Amino acid sequence: MMYCRVKDVMTQEVVRAHGETPFKQVARLLSDKRISGLPVVDDEEKVVGVISETDLLQHQTHQDDGYGHRRVHRPRLTLSARTAAAKARARTADHLMSRPAITATPDHYVTEAAQIMREHGVERLPVVDDKNRLVGIVTRGDLLRVFLRTDEDILRDVRRRVVLGLDVPRHMVDVGVDAGVVTLRGHLQRREDAALATWIAGHVDGVVAVTSHFTHRHGTRARSTTVASGHM
Repeated sequence: MMYCRVKDVMTQEVVRAHGETPFKQVARLLSDKRISGLPVVDDEEKVVGVISETDLLQHQTHQDDGYGHRRVHRPRLTLSARTAAAKARARTADHLMSRPAITATPDHYVTEAAQIMREHGVERLPVVDDKNRLVGIVTRGDLLRVFLRTDEDILRDVRRRVVLGLDVPRHMVDVGVDAGVVTLRGHLQRREDAALATWIAGHVDGVVAVTSHFTHRHGTRARSTTVASGHM
């Protein structure tokens, strides 16, 4: 099975909250469903924010530890500090959630979703349609499923894509896969084809790294290269 796009790995039955959902009910949902976060939607099922366990923990870490003691001068709060302080007083999902929600679409590639997560430092992405309505959710664990593909599946996929990408006969490219590490050998027309073959193989789902040992038309051995996969 190939996991190319978010729609292939996302969970469609999504636990969600609404803006008026009480704090304790949100905590109960996370505990009962054994999840670490959930999206918040409006009455039209449009995603308006996301709540994580970290948001709930603001109640513990940002309570006023000076309560009951003499008032002391505090420096002016930064925006992030003011946001944390507001979450510490939150009673409903509307005040608890982080906004705007960072989302993905069903047709995002898995690699694109992983990049979005990395750039924004989040562990889950609500998946939305073209009207921003919730249709699923994808987590880091879901994206890592691409690495559960067998070596046999990866080999067939790499061979097919490289042959098509280079437009060469199948016998010109030899492919081996061991624990997700792809080894490419063969005799190609141009030195540039070796780089292209390595790039194509590195973007196949489940590939951990690619090593190429190609020769080209004039009999000169192309430089052996090993590159990490561009997945996550």
